Amino acid sequence: MVQRGRPQMERYGISESEQGMLDWTWVEGQLSNARNYWISTVTPDGKPHAAPVWGLWHDGAFYFSTDSVSRKAKNLTANPALAMHLESGDDAVMLEGEAALVTDGDLLDELSRVYNAKYPGYVQDFRNQKEGVVYVLRARKALAWKESDFPNTATRWVFA
Repeated sequence: MVQRGRPQMERYGISESEQGMLDWTWVEGQLSNARNYWISTVTPDGKPHAAPVWGLWHDGAFYFSTDSVSRKAKNLTANPALAMHLESGDDAVMLEGEAALVTDGDLLDELSRVYNAKYPGYVQDFRNQKEGVVYVLRARKALAWKESDFPNTATRWVFA
């Protein structure tokens, strides 16, 4: 179940009307077409950590890979909380939730095919990578807006 509404942003003039709210299809288009994604994790001692990654929006979820001993992986092992946003502040899309390791071999093969089509010249074999891991983020909350009409387009989704 998904609830679509307005974000809680006092003093920003956010419309209370449903008119102008973004459709989830617009968000998925932005996520699918993005080349770079920014992820934010929390270090074991509570400090924030942000890093750009390449990734995929595939079947309603965000996937990315990293080295198994990277700061990102260490953070997610200690605390799976994850925030992801696209580069644009004008057409903003942000997701929040928890990351989980992907271990299903057939899914890793499918993700490799999709990734290699999206990033030609960077061949990836997620099933057989020796030191890498793949994570999935299934959003629990999403925010999006178009800066050109921020008060009317600012939209929040909560996924149950």
